[in-house]
Amino acid sequence: MITGKTKLLGVIGYPVEHSLSPVMHNAAIEAINSENSDGKPQPKIDYVYLPFPIKPEDLKVAISGFAAMDVRGFNLTIPHKQAIMPLLSEVSAVARSVGAVNTVFRTENGWGGTNTDVVGFLAPLRNYNFNWREKVAVILGNGGAARAVVAGCAQLGCAEIHVFGRSEDKLNAFQKSWLDSDKPVSVRVHTWSEISSFISRADLLVNTTPVGMSPLVDVSPVDDAVMEKLSPGAIVYDLIYVPNPTEFLRQAATRGAIALDGLEMLVQQGAAALQLWLQQPVPVDVMRQSLRQVLGLEEG
Repeated sequence: MITGKTKLLGVIGYPVEHSLSPVMHNAAIEAINSENSDGKPQPKIDYVYLPFPIKPEDLKVAISGFAAMDVRGFNLTIPHKQAIMPLLSEVSAVARSVGAVNTVFRTENGWGGTNTDVVGFLAPLRNYNFNWREKVAVILGNGGAARAVVAGCAQLGCAEIHVFGRSEDKLNAFQKSWLDSDKPVSVRVHTWSEISSFISRADLLVNTTPVGMSPLVDVSPVDDAVMEKLSPGAIVYDLIYVPNPTEFLRQAATRGAIALDGLEMLVQQGAAALQLWLQQPVPVDVMRQSLRQVLGLEEG
């Protein structure tokens, strides 16, 4: 039951109607407030997580309003992840290195920001006992999502990180931003036409582009002829989670590669944010199951 005492959490974006964050966060809150299997109640928390469509030009006034409303925290999606940074009192080291904030929390001095996308990206990769210091990462795209992936690959200690994009100017700016950061990361950038020469070396191949999601659900960012060069032992990771699988992951499975979709990243970045706000463990399994149910995916 929502009352005048209910504390607010949420996600802001424009558009934001498509966001599945309210599904998993509210499922987790409900689970925390349910009874344990032995019938003993857990401590109750009075929170609700809501979506807020905020236009870019309204961002500053919106977060001022959130402070006045005593909102306890919120996530950000497109187009606010970078625009929010100058409006925060403090920004975590990981968010500064990525150059984007996806999670905002209250501090004594105002709003603080961090980035849980890196944690989310890394979570499914932790299941593989690879010597990452010998591995080559190939990243398709050089937008905001690619920044979190580069930061994750740097944390893994990948021997080489190669980023591919279509604009040389944007690629050069992307590379420079990592070299100029507090903790420089060696990133090599390449135009899209060079993918064919690198894909056979990829131990980790990541799609950060929107190619493969609606309306391009039957399209892959990489041609079949190029994907034929992929090593069967590679991990192929698509940050897209609808459709499931994407054409990109179908190509990978055909080559015998390990195929990972973006659903677990979504779950884990959300769980990290909710744990930060609530300052207690959260039911990750419930969050995952709620998303699989709404997406019509079978368990297992």
